[in-house]
Amino acid sequence: MEKTFVLDTNVILYDPMAIQKFGENKVVIPLIVIEEIDKFKKDQNENGRNARHFSRIVDEFRKEGSLTNGVDLPNGGTLYLIVDERVEDDGNRLIDLNKNDNLILASALSLSEKNDNIILVTKDINLRLKADVLGITAEDYGKKDVTFDELYPGHSVFEVEASELADYEKNRFFPIPNAHDLEIYPNQYLIVCEKGNDRHRALGRYHAGKKGIVPLITMREGVWGIYPKNMEQQFALDALLNDEIKFVSLVGKAGTGKTLLAIAAGLEMTIGQEKYNRLLVSRPIQPMGRDLGYLPGDVNEKLGPWMQPIFDNMDFLFGQSRHSQSASYEDLINNGLLHIEPLTYIRGRSIPGQYLIVDEAQNLSPHEVKTIITRAGEGTKIVLTGDCHQIDNPYLDEVNNGLVYALDRLKTEDIVAHTTLKMGERSALSEAASKLL
Repeated sequence: MEKTFVLDTNVILYDPMAIQKFGENKVVIPLIVIEEIDKFKKDQNENGRNARHFSRIVDEFRKEGSLTNGVDLPNGGTLYLIVDERVEDDGNRLIDLNKNDNLILASALSLSEKNDNIILVTKDINLRLKADVLGITAEDYGKKDVTFDELYPGHSVFEVEASELADYEKNRFFPIPNAHDLEIYPNQYLIVCEKGNDRHRALGRYHAGKKGIVPLITMREGVWGIYPKNMEQQFALDALLNDEIKFVSLVGKAGTGKTLLAIAAGLEMTIGQEKYNRLLVSRPIQPMGRDLGYLPGDVNEKLGPWMQPIFDNMDFLFGQSRHSQSASYEDLINNGLLHIEPLTYIRGRSIPGQYLIVDEAQNLSPHEVKTIITRAGEGTKIVLTGDCHQIDNPYLDEVNNGLVYALDRLKTEDIVAHTTLKMGERSALSEAASKLL
């Protein structure tokens, strides 16, 4: 049965292509949504760009016919632009129509009185609550049928016979010709263990080109003074140090070492092994695109509060590393080998031959992550790190954010690797706080 989806403004600001993602159904845009979109069109941030993009898309559909009467969408659906419909107040609804959200709600309510299959789509939790009170079906936009724990973790257990495990340890290779049937992805990390005896095990990574499991990269002297403390960190370092892997995503709660490992590997590959021209470390200023002029001081003073977590990791690494006697990270910055900056002005750039780390990537939208990854020039490696349980963006959640979007879409590529880190290693206090508070 055909459905009618009424879209809120925040859905369009999150994804300007949303109108084409509801199948062979009706998509309705209340006029108040267009007015709200118009207020964003001059903004020089992601909301502004999405608002302008949506306006151009709808204008192209307008050329094909009357939006009031409905215009066919490429996916078989129909797009409608409707004048805001108001409902008579019967004394029970008490909708304040001076608020834009309530005008959208009233339009959905009016349509529901004529059609049983009306669904309000909004990323505003409170608007969904109000819709529920009025008996209107309301949904979030994005992934709804999975939880974070059901997403691709990046590693799994692979059971083999004792003789096969011995062969793998001896030959340093274990063929898996039917990896696709076993749902093993390129660069997936595997805990190869003996059947019935999980204590006898070895670690490895599935190499799609060789169609088998290969050992992990290890460094006897550590990585910039850092040694992995658990299996997950071993998987992460292998991905971070592997030249064949050009995109790495690391997801984990606070204290799992994702940012520290990424920066240590970046320093090793850039300064220690000189395989990249420069290490570029960045993190989003939430919201992305915020003008730094709101903070006092020069550029460095403005960036200080946002970049301090990165500087803290740098201080720790240079205190641990054998390289710290010959240079400090300030020296590396002055020599152009290390650059720490916000993501605000990355649009339009081309970044070749660099090791790019983006911290707190869970606060990026799918479109922002696409913008970052498409900046990669020849020889560049991109690492995204983040904790999907700590979302600061009001329109993102643990399964609907740029970090999860990237790892989910790119996991089948030969140059991509992902690892989920769950074991906290910062301190006993940090681990207790993560679990109990």
